[in-house]
Amino acid sequence: MANALQSGAAAVTDSRSSKPDTDTEFLTQVGAGAVLRGALLKLLEVRSEDPIGFLADHFGNLAQSLENGDSGSAVEGDQKKKQHQQQALQASEEQNQHARALWHLTQAHHSQRSAFNNNVAVAFSLLSRGGRKRKPGLKGRMYTELLRRVCRDGGVAEPVSAPLIKKLHCQDHEAVPFDLFRHAVLTCFVFADFMRKSRSLFEAVSPSDGILCRAVLGSLRDALETTGCSDPARYLEASAKLTPGRLAQAMDRAQTLASGTPSTLMGQEEFIEEASALFISRVKLVS
Repeated sequence: MANALQSGAAAVTDSRSSKPDTDTEFLTQVGAGAVLRGALLKLLEVRSEDPIGFLADHFGNLAQSLENGDSGSAVEGDQKKKQHQQQALQASEEQNQHARALWHLTQAHHSQRSAFNNNVAVAFSLLSRGGRKRKPGLKGRMYTELLRRVCRDGGVAEPVSAPLIKKLHCQDHEAVPFDLFRHAVLTCFVFADFMRKSRSLFEAVSPSDGILCRAVLGSLRDALETTGCSDPARYLEASAKLTPGRLAQAMDRAQTLASGTPSTLMGQEEFIEEASALFISRVKLVS
């Protein structure tokens, strides 16, 4: 009898000693730390815009896998498949939003300021709507992609527009206010028009004479410097003031000064690059 009592007491003692003494020990014993760490690592890997929903799905799938006896690798594969599907749906939704926003932006030329501003407001509202796993509000990623599409649809090659986009862009997670959106969109439309004007000027200088091209670029620079205004629309107005007579005077003066100097050539790519740099250097950001 005494031996039985001693055995029972020992069992009770062992049971009590196996219980965790602290919260940390309890979490370690049940493996909660590893589970939470794994979930947070997955969240950081995916960078979901709906972290609560992502974690809820993650733990739901994990609980279901434990009930069904599935392996961890199978659960991870299902999660990745679901993530890819969600990302594809989100990308399609964003493409539709961009297409609709661009359609509105192109319904009025930026010189028709009142109508253009109304269309900018509509585009901003469209892009700011929440979507699949995305909260309302315009973020930098959607904003920057729209600027790229405005330049591309305006006939500006990506290498030419890249410095402007870099100057105007926001971080993917940043919230974009309307004033910045309006200024940047207007800047990109004016830039596209400015580059078309620059290409026309280059084509008028035959046969790509380097001295004459430099004279044209100098006239563009002088016209831009006389605006003294941060409004991008004024830059296009300045380039429009370059009348044929004024350009002819500048080219005649350049040829006279370069008399006896060996002639050089300037390619269209070099001319366009320098013309775009003149514009971009004068673009100011909205604070």
